[in-house]
Amino acid sequence: MRVMGIDPGLRNMGWGVIDADGSRISHVANGICHSAGGPHDLAARLLSLCSQLTSVVAQYAPDTAAVEQTFVNKDAVATLKLGQARAIALLVPAQAGLEVGEYAPNAVKKAVVGVGHADKRQVEHMVRLQLPGIVIAGPDAADALAIALCHAHHAQSAGRLAAAVRRAS
Repeated sequence: MRVMGIDPGLRNMGWGVIDADGSRISHVANGICHSAGGPHDLAARLLSLCSQLTSVVAQYAPDTAAVEQTFVNKDAVATLKLGQARAIALLVPAQAGLEVGEYAPNAVKKAVVGVGHADKRQVEHMVRLQLPGIVIAGPDAADALAIALCHAHHAQSAGRLAAAVRRAS
């Protein structure tokens, strides 16, 4: 199963792609989509992110995708803008026919680090341990890979549960 993780952001949208085969997980690619357009041209920035992410989905052909949920921030305007970038992160894989999982930041950290309140350095360190030898494009890409790892772990658990239910029936 090829999994794409997306860390939504209006300036920088991180993405990471992994292959999961049972308990074996391997890195495929990662990067960051940087929005183009001025700070007051929201439509151009969103369009830029949409076209870049669409190209990434087309190039790496994931089977499923996962996006980090937005946390509410003290700045309502910034939260709203992040929500619009998050809509792009949900829309692009959905347009490609992918099922899209959503995970709270604490759930991602717990799945990857084992602690729900880990900092960014701990998350990146654990991503590097689980995907040895990779070059990470930046913190946003590390977060996206963590989201992909979280989704892969949840999919494996769901598959094991479904198999157990089938055996019990």
